[in-house]
Amino acid sequence: MTDIIKNTIDRFAIGYVFTAEDFCTGVKNKNTVTKVLNNLAATGQIRRLCKGRFYKPQMSKFGELPPDTFQTVKDLLEKNGKITGYLTGYSIFNKFGLTTQVPATLQIAVRKEKKPVVRSNYRISFVIQQNTITKVNIPVLQLLDCLRFFKNIPDAMPDDICRRLLSMFKQLSPEQINKAKRLAIKYPPSTIALLGAILDTNNENEDTTLLYKALNHQTSYKLDVSTQVLSNQKKWHIQ
Repeated sequence: MTDIIKNTIDRFAIGYVFTAEDFCTGVKNKNTVTKVLNNLAATGQIRRLCKGRFYKPQMSKFGELPPDTFQTVKDLLEKNGKITGYLTGYSIFNKFGLTTQVPATLQIAVRKEKKPVVRSNYRISFVIQQNTITKVNIPVLQLLDCLRFFKNIPDAMPDDICRRLLSMFKQLSPEQINKAKRLAIKYPPSTIALLGAILDTNNENEDTTLLYKALNHQTSYKLDVSTQVLSNQKKWHIQ
């Protein structure tokens, strides 16, 4: 049994996170496979990411590398073939070029509240997403999350962040822009206002009526973006 498991592990890609389920489908064998995997981890032949989850480490000139972000959390993003969450927060800020800071904390957007967990070098926390999470929605939701957490983006100036977001929203298709307007309604008012200002800036003919009507026009939102970057701040009550 051990040799069979080792041979299977040899065929896995470096950094691929696996469980006993990758070796058997029969319930009777699962405990035996888990025991072998735990023994291999104890002797340093593989690494344990967390209970029941293992990987082959990648070596670099700087030492041993952990699995990539997706492999670290993939079971928290999908269950039984259904998408249950998506990466957001610091890792997405970095991926989108909004900050150069490498995150030590991973954030996952989910529909229902969950307690934080720790895996490898990461602390994983969860934020609530009010909208339905689908494969098609995720890219737009990640962008909207950047607006939602605009003031929490580290090591970057508000003007630089806003310029980058203006560029990213400009690359969206008309269908994605319409989707962003619909999905934004379930976000905080500051997100709606910033989206409206960005869409108006990118295209003066964009219909942002839905967003404008969703705001309380007695409230303002302090984002510290200059009028050189967003000249329509007064309309959207942004300071």
